[in-house]
Amino acid sequence: MTPRVPRRPPGRAGDVPPPEGQGRERGSATAELAIALPVVVLTLMLGVGALGAGMRSVALQDAVADASRILGRGDDAGGAEAAVARADPTAGVAVGRSSGLVCVTASTDARVLGSIGIPVRVMGCALDGGR
Repeated sequence: MTPRVPRRPPGRAGDVPPPEGQGRERGSATAELAIALPVVVLTLMLGVGALGAGMRSVALQDAVADASRILGRGDDAGGAEAAVARADPTAGVAVGRSSGLVCVTASTDARVLGSIGIPVRVMGCALDGGR
């Protein structure tokens, strides 16, 4: 008579019961990912929005510097406002003169996540040599 050969060798995953407590933790990695993924996405979106606000601030800073130099040379205010409008059409512009300086201030709101407004206000001054 030939010895009987078992269908599955002992020690395979189907034959050994899971260690104590391991059966209750099945799917925990999926649950942790489901909780952590929205937090990661929200953090990335806030970071991208903050970068956008920073880029808008830099563009406005360059524009108000140009606008103050335009006004400092004695050119008309329309050119200065156009310089700021090229950087951000929604920016408000204010001009002030004192102590031989002409200062241009631009302010706007940068939107983060579509609804959170971050106020951006920049100022640039130049010598008022055109007067």
